[in-house]
Amino acid sequence: MIGAELTLEGGLLKSCRISGHAGAGPKGADIVCAAVSVLARTAFKTLSGRKSIKVQGDFPERGEFRMEISSVNPEDREFLAGVGNFLKEGLFSVSEEYPDYCRVSVEIKP
Repeated sequence: MIGAELTLEGGLLKSCRISGHAGAGPKGADIVCAAVSVLARTAFKTLSGRKSIKVQGDFPERGEFRMEISSVNPEDREFLAGVGNFLKEGLFSVSEEYPDYCRVSVEIKP
């Protein structure tokens, strides 16, 4: 089971932690793992490309991903909101289609 935990602060993505293995297919051919990996890596790479968004992330081992946004300039808040929504909706879409293999939780902070 893959577990994805998102934290939103003030309506914006603050952090994302993903861990586990779906087990929906053989290693290297698991469609659920592939979908979650593509969503996470795309969000991280997209945010990392913006100089005014400070984001740290790593993939410490297979089946693990962590990302934290420490600051964003006002002019990129809308961009961050869009990327955060992309990630959240994408992960929920995977979890709705494959509920036995992926679970998503969202913590909302003011």
